[in-house]
Amino acid sequence: MRLSAPRSLSLALLLLAVAGGAIAKKDEGPKPVPWSFAPLRRTPLPKVKDTAWPQTRIDYYILSKMEAAGLQPAPRADARVLQRRLAFDLTGLPPEAKAKSSNLKDEISSLLNSPHYGERWARHWLDLARYADETPNWLDSTKYSYLYRDWVVQALNEDMPYDRFILRQLATDFLPDSKPQDRVALGFIGLSPTYFKELQLPPEIIKTTVADEWEEHVDAIGRTFLGLTLACARCHDHKSDPITAQDYYALAGVFASVKLSELPTMKDELWQPVAKARSEVAALEKQIADLKKKKPKDLAQQMQECEAKITAIKSSTPHFNMPMANAVEEAALYVVNKEKEHGTKLDYKMGMARDLELMKRGNPNDLGEVVPRRFLSAFPSKTGLPRKFTTGSGRLELAQAITEDAAPLTARVIVNRVWKHHFGRGLVDTPSEFGNLGEAPTHPELLDDLAGRFMEHGWSLKWLHREILNSATWQQSSVASASEQRDPENKLYARMLRRRLDWESWRDSILSATGQIDLKLGGPATSISAPANVRRSLYGAADRQDMDPMLRIHDVPDPGAHNPWRTETITPLQGLFALNSPFMQQQSAVLGQWAMQHRVEDVYARLFGRAPTAHEAEVAEAFLSGREKDAAAWSQYAQALLAGNEMLFVD
Repeated sequence: MRLSAPRSLSLALLLLAVAGGAIAKKDEGPKPVPWSFAPLRRTPLPKVKDTAWPQTRIDYYILSKMEAAGLQPAPRADARVLQRRLAFDLTGLPPEAKAKSSNLKDEISSLLNSPHYGERWARHWLDLARYADETPNWLDSTKYSYLYRDWVVQALNEDMPYDRFILRQLATDFLPDSKPQDRVALGFIGLSPTYFKELQLPPEIIKTTVADEWEEHVDAIGRTFLGLTLACARCHDHKSDPITAQDYYALAGVFASVKLSELPTMKDELWQPVAKARSEVAALEKQIADLKKKKPKDLAQQMQECEAKITAIKSSTPHFNMPMANAVEEAALYVVNKEKEHGTKLDYKMGMARDLELMKRGNPNDLGEVVPRRFLSAFPSKTGLPRKFTTGSGRLELAQAITEDAAPLTARVIVNRVWKHHFGRGLVDTPSEFGNLGEAPTHPELLDDLAGRFMEHGWSLKWLHREILNSATWQQSSVASASEQRDPENKLYARMLRRRLDWESWRDSILSATGQIDLKLGGPATSISAPANVRRSLYGAADRQDMDPMLRIHDVPDPGAHNPWRTETITPLQGLFALNSPFMQQQSAVLGQWAMQHRVEDVYARLFGRAPTAHEAEVAEAFLSGREKDAAAWSQYAQALLAGNEMLFVD
């Protein structure tokens, strides 16, 4: 039976409300305060029986829980394994054939000083920041998003203090020492996902789309820096954490007061003539487009005249091709009716800010009281009240509140992220959920000790890496059968987990093995599938609308969403890629040509830093016997090695 329009609408609204959790429920009372909201608790080092094992403070906390569970640490990994593990952890590249130093501490320092360290850890950060090089086709695709990526690489290489790293990304334009070129740091917000808006539709519909964008921004800030799912409070008070709907709209007001914009990276006196010239060129390009539609008799002549003017303007304007920063401007956004015609207008009040009304059940067309912009009520400032946001949109005060009022939580979250990347599991194994719905820490005293010392050491990420990598815990072997049986998830860290390389490190290690890799830093991205692309995988173009199949089948996450951790899958498509893809065949041919001029022992040394076993040597001899000069045979042999597990796993 066909439903009437009113009943159909009511049913649709009911289904949406149920799906979104928007049906009002009886107040369940105050929410329990998560452990992560508490101040840092610094405790004395625990006592251990095996006093010879610990190398850093980390080891005392780890060993005490091992001993309490009746476990012993795994043996120390051998030097070759540690060298490989260290190189991939810090640079995402295989170790050099000849290590610069046999001393592990010296090797750690050397790799932390490598420019490739910033590339490796930038990749981890860009997964959190929803970084993309290309946007959907309804937007003007940016040509300059790579500037934000390169800024992240540089900031990490320079060991920018993490609290400063946050300030720069949220509010660098408010800092007194900021320069125009620093605007690229605002890409964390400036490159945020933007949703399609059909402005022929009425404002009631467009308001929902705009509110969804604000929700995305609040969600990214909360999960990235605080490990909190703040977007849950858009429709109602958070169901499990002490975060209210008022808290949500107090933060959403910040993003209702900014406009995503491309801004110049040079001083105003250099920019003004460029802006004028670009405007003139745009007018001429429009004139050419109009001529093509009208097709006058002298079309060719008129077009040539326009093109000549464009060439003259570009050549006579210094810095015409100045790169632009994907940044933000201070502007309050109002969604209103178009004047004197049907549809919607996005009305930006430049230089202004606004407070949002609370949207009942998340509906922007059902408004409640105005909520002044401020920080979360669970994190009061020195005044005892949540920090108010009164400077422009409030981005600067938001960043200050994250790094000051919520400093213990902020430090715990980033320390845990670094730990998880080094060990394969976190002290909290839900790295972007530190609320009551997340996992409790396995070693809360250790997490607080590391977070406290991290802040005491100037929020230095390189200090944190050294502290972890110099520990006996990190230097354990991944082979320990007893602990695997009694602690299969390795929550007690009585061994290292066997870990697969992520896609970028695997591809980069193959290019390194064949000698084809281009290690130039920075610059625009190119298609990862392009046959001539031998740059590091970090520089492969990320497309929000149409992800490259090479990335999609290898667990590279959606660049339009915050991704705290890579999902690992094993699929037939991955196996087929290793066998049939042009990339693998091309690299196998290159390595095969080299291998044909050398010995099997040289191939193993180049790929794995070791000699082949007797069995491996026998297999190679059997396969290549009588075909020592056959390039195809050597290419097949090389492909078997490149596609093998030893290339795919860290250790």
